Amino acid sequence: MVLDLIVIGTAISLGPLHNSAFILLLSARRGVRLGLAFLLSWLANLIAVIACVMLLTGGKPPARHSTPSTAVIAAKLAIGLALVLYSAYRHRRPPRPHGPPRWTARIDDASPVTAAGLAWVLQPWALVGAGAATAVDADLSTLANWLALTGYCLLATLSLIAMEMYVVRAPAVANARLNALRSWLEQHQEQLIVTLSLILGLWLTARSIAELVT
Repeated sequence: MVLDLIVIGTAISLGPLHNSAFILLLSARRGVRLGLAFLLSWLANLIAVIACVMLLTGGKPPARHSTPSTAVIAAKLAIGLALVLYSAYRHRRPPRPHGPPRWTARIDDASPVTAAGLAWVLQPWALVGAGAATAVDADLSTLANWLALTGYCLLATLSLIAMEMYVVRAPAVANARLNALRSWLEQHQEQLIVTLSLILGLWLTARSIAELVT
């Protein structure tokens, strides 16, 4: 479970879409406040999903080879296959120009509530679902599993935390470097989405098949 959560959390954190949007928010007039609202909403979404899973399982993993256990593995397999197919679709479709989203024209007028809602919209829910399915195996009677779930939520938010802290400590330098990073992310957005989807999809597919046959 721990290794799966690390892989999924890393893939979530590296996603180009929410990182680009976060950098745009940080460059706004009230960037630090908007970034904090986005970050807290992002983290709260992850925690809420894990909390719902723990409520459903009662903090105890289902018995191996039981119907609930098999259903969870099948769900992870379905997500993995869907990610592989999605990466193939994004790779094969004709290139499309990536202009700035419409909301960027009104970014200086954005409120913290808007920033928080944007975090919910941009959350990669397929990956979050994979993390939730993995968390089903958590046993809350052990400290190690508590730490694993906490680490997963923080890892999936790590890029946002790092950028927020960077802007707070050195705003002028950070904004220049982060805007350069945003330009790079926009230029390589398709490649990043295809690569992350393919790697995580293959990982989930392989791990799910191995769990089903053992």
